[in-house]
Amino acid sequence: MSFRRGETETQDRTQMESTFRTWYETKMLATPELIQETKSIDTLLREVNTIAIVGISKNPTRDSHFVGRYLMNAGYTIVPVNPTASDILDLPTYPNLASVPVPIDIVDIFRRPEDIPAAVEEALQLRPKAIWLQLGTGSHPELKERVEKEGIQFVQNRCIKVDHQFLIRELPS
Repeated sequence: MSFRRGETETQDRTQMESTFRTWYETKMLATPELIQETKSIDTLLREVNTIAIVGISKNPTRDSHFVGRYLMNAGYTIVPVNPTASDILDLPTYPNLASVPVPIDIVDIFRRPEDIPAAVEEALQLRPKAIWLQLGTGSHPELKERVEKEGIQFVQNRCIKVDHQFLIRELPS
């Protein structure tokens, strides 16, 4: 059977999306706790507008830069935070969270595990709806407890881009 190029690409894309959706559902809906966390993230991502990305890279090949661009293209207002840059994603970039002049809904942190406690303490001063530790930043149960005591949602060991792709993004038909 022969397919025109467009039909083959559509079938390949459909298969790939199905495979990734199965992976996501297997990982993120594996336990009652993960199901609840995923539902909470779904609600959060639908309600927020402004996301500060702490540690966003100037380098467009780095994950933090790619995630920022993706979220910006998804319609969120992105606030880059990086003390070594004045402009990332064609946006004014702030050296720290204290210098950000607008309210922040989510503080998304891309930092080394040893830098996370200080970054979370700085984020707490803004009283965002959520503090999100990206994949690779480690597990921090003591910070989770501290942040949640303040009434702020705490997400760790998840990627905001991946969650948005599977929970929010509308795929073109």
